[in-house]
Amino acid sequence: MEEDLSEHVGDNGDIFGHRLKQLTDDERNRLESQNNRLIPEAKAAKLEREARRHWDIFYKRNETKFFRDRHWTTREFQELINFDPEQRIVYLELGCGVGNMVFPLVEEAFSNFYFYACDFSPRAVEFVKSNKLYNESKMKAFTADLTTDDLFDNISEGSVDIASLIFVLSSIQPASWAQVAQVAFRALTPGGILLFRDYGRYDMAQLRFKPGHKIADNFYMRQDGTRSYYFTEEELEKLFVEAGFEIVMNTYVQRRTVNFKEGIDVPRIFVQGKYRKPIANG
Repeated sequence: MEEDLSEHVGDNGDIFGHRLKQLTDDERNRLESQNNRLIPEAKAAKLEREARRHWDIFYKRNETKFFRDRHWTTREFQELINFDPEQRIVYLELGCGVGNMVFPLVEEAFSNFYFYACDFSPRAVEFVKSNKLYNESKMKAFTADLTTDDLFDNISEGSVDIASLIFVLSSIQPASWAQVAQVAFRALTPGGILLFRDYGRYDMAQLRFKPGHKIADNFYMRQDGTRSYYFTEEELEKLFVEAGFEIVMNTYVQRRTVNFKEGIDVPRIFVQGKYRKPIANG
């Protein structure tokens, strides 16, 4: 895939900050050159119609080998480990892929957790169900389109304590983000929290796209037909506040993706958030 070095190689830690990356002249020229050949509207519409098929093909080709397991999540999101051990926690992974986040949590013996995991791709869900750690008494995996109300065919509204949306929203067209945020809000119990990480504006991956891949401002087609958007913290704050959330955290994350064996050492920019569903007064 053209743009992604992000999750299948190591890193040397995260640095949090609130400033948008300042572009060099060369980087501005790279971004400007992307406008020389935009994806036609008809092709962009076809990509939207065939989004599920492109992700199914992605998982057919890569199986469970593309992304590394996300063992960093309990370090970055203390909400996953700071709770009363006697309390039953319902956790929902929105856009679970092949389980790169949920199975590391299972391995850490979160015995008081019940896990829901859903994904757009039926093939990804089948990989989750075939994992040796999948236990139907502790977990339910299912297919759901977050741009619809599919999710509530499998879970009840207001039943989830912790939800995650990790590198998922960027693959969805901007016109559907409000629906996705509302689905997450409705799933959570009052006081529940949504954990978020995704690609940040002017990430190296965005700068590497060549002409012919840009769909709209900051929204691109990858070589395999899947798509990616690059966020600012301001637009995410607006999105989740309008959905009804309280902002606990919403900031840029800078890190370096490093793989000495492959000679890879590149700066990355993500946006990380924690958004809480308010507890109703009275």
